[in-house]
Amino acid sequence: MEFSGHIVYGVCFVIFGLGLYVTITSGNLVKKLFGLGMLQSSVMLFFIAIGYIKNGAAPIIAKSHVVYVNPLPQVLILTAIVVGLATLAVGLALCIQIKKKFGKIDESANYD
Repeated sequence: MEFSGHIVYGVCFVIFGLGLYVTITSGNLVKKLFGLGMLQSSVMLFFIAIGYIKNGAAPIIAKSHVVYVNPLPQVLILTAIVVGLATLAVGLALCIQIKKKFGKIDESANYD
């Protein structure tokens, strides 16, 4: 693998770092949820990059194909997408309920 193949890994780590920074430093709960979404997206992109095989074929046995791609990373990513969207939806619903009850969604606010 040449250097250009490693750029994807660097992009994954940069997105992960940005998501972690937003999650840790932001006091707004919605911004924290989007930071967690960035974390999830970077991990998904990393798994896709790891599972990539140049000139790989679908895992259907045929004489014309020699190199096959492992389908497990794709299955894990599909599951992670569904779980990530469900988690984001529940988190946003909780933010809406917190906003209705207390009038603000800031983490440092006093909710007495």
